[in-house]
Amino acid sequence: MNPVSRRSRRLITGIKQSLRELSIQLALLNHQVGARLDLRDGDFDCLDLITRYGPLGPGALARRAGLHPATVTGVLDRLERAGWVARDRDPGDRRAIVVRAERERLGDVIRLFGGMNGEMDEICAGYTDEQLELIGDFLTRTAEGGRAATERLAAG
Repeated sequence: MNPVSRRSRRLITGIKQSLRELSIQLALLNHQVGARLDLRDGDFDCLDLITRYGPLGPGALARRAGLHPATVTGVLDRLERAGWVARDRDPGDRRAIVVRAERERLGDVIRLFGGMNGEMDEICAGYTDEQLELIGDFLTRTAEGGRAATERLAAG
């Protein structure tokens, strides 16, 4: 294995710092969007998980969110009362329930992220298809690394 050059170490450090800054900025954006929708940060995170991966059972949502199942029950109660989600019987197991996002409410979320989506379109327009593929691969692999690190930390 080749030793990492001083320049590579500097570049890697810069990437890590940029990812940290991105994480902070996205968290702040999510907080602002959630506040406009009158959603707590954790509730907004769970809504996002349900929207992306749902319908989900409450236990699966708790695992994905890294929350205690009792906490998720409270989150789901608030989201359901506000009309963001619905609980349905699981078609595969009629004794269980799954939670799905109420799609008609998600237009508000999309509208509030419109500024960021426009910014991303402008940024991406400056890259070639090959560069976009590389960036996409890097971000996918980074997210997978983050998920693995989170799972290891949660396991103790």
